Amino acid sequence: NADFARKVEAAGLKWVGPKPETIDALGDKVKARAVATECAVPVVPGTDGPIDKLSDAHTFCNEHGFPVIIKAAMGGGGRGMRVVRSADELDSAFERARSEALSAFGDGTVFIERFLDRPKHIEVQLLGDGQGNIIHLFERDCSVQRRHQKVVEIAPAPTLDKAMRDAILADAVKIAEHVNYRNAGTAEFLVDSRGHYFIEINPRIQVEHTVTEEVTGLDLISLQLHIAAGWSLPDLHINQDRIQLRGFAIQCRVTTEDPAQGFQPDIGKIEVYRSPGGNGVRLDGGSGYTGSIITPHFDSLLVKLTCSGATFEKARRRTLASLVEFRISGVKTNMWFLQRLLSNDTFISGSCWTTFIDDTPELFT
Repeated sequence: NADFARKVEAAGLKWVGPKPETIDALGDKVKARAVATECAVPVVPGTDGPIDKLSDAHTFCNEHGFPVIIKAAMGGGGRGMRVVRSADELDSAFERARSEALSAFGDGTVFIERFLDRPKHIEVQLLGDGQGNIIHLFERDCSVQRRHQKVVEIAPAPTLDKAMRDAILADAVKIAEHVNYRNAGTAEFLVDSRGHYFIEINPRIQVEHTVTEEVTGLDLISLQLHIAAGWSLPDLHINQDRIQLRGFAIQCRVTTEDPAQGFQPDIGKIEVYRSPGGNGVRLDGGSGYTGSIITPHFDSLLVKLTCSGATFEKARRRTLASLVEFRISGVKTNMWFLQRLLSNDTFISGSCWTTFIDDTPELFT
């Protein structure tokens, strides 16, 4: 929220994040697309700007065909998004997307893009000091999603070839340099057989930053605070050549949801809570402990489990073993679903796409 950032700075406080004008330019997905176009970075074909009339939606779909995806311009977390596969669905989907966007973000502005079937979702961790120095910390594969919300994240992407990786990393840095990006942020892309397409920049630290920390050895939160305090990347002895990958890391979001009931959140008292541990196992959580009361008033995320290994397979096996070692009773969780997911042949091969969970009903049986 750019206005909030301005108020923090106006109060004489340090804002840990991008400059307010950068949030203005990149926090709005429509504006971010325009910035990417200025940088000659490919984007998914879509409307030239926000639309507020249903007739404009019909005009775009008549020209580009179906499927398309309607997105909230100020959105995130999958809210305000609707995939439309036929003209019969367009009217109701358009109105639902606008209504949901207005309710969630206070802004009902939407835009439309061509919907890519079975793409991968690849995002690049960026770090800038606001003094002209921008680096990337390689990429994450966030393709395993449910309703556009990430479930499992992997760093680096296990099946991305070098040419595609280099092109995506270069384009992410290009956009960040164009706006003299400051602090941590994430450039997100969709990848299919024809190429890669920029979709947005999240001008903030993200839930899945833990996998990047594990494979680079850098503490992103500490770096954010140092940059906010005025340190440059050279002051911190950080440059692109010094960023090296160390194996693979996988993050699973353990939630108090019941996958068998459409991921309905559960509430109650945690009677037993025993977490895994050991070399290569990291836990980030707060509400997970014996006696904790899970209410419906907060997010269902209980703990983030991040496991690392020298290879993707070793990281996968360690993650799976950690999920088996977990003991949580009193509330329902998604752990059994995560175990099935990580044991699926498609996941093992690193070939998941953004609708893999929806397209794979055997994960639930």
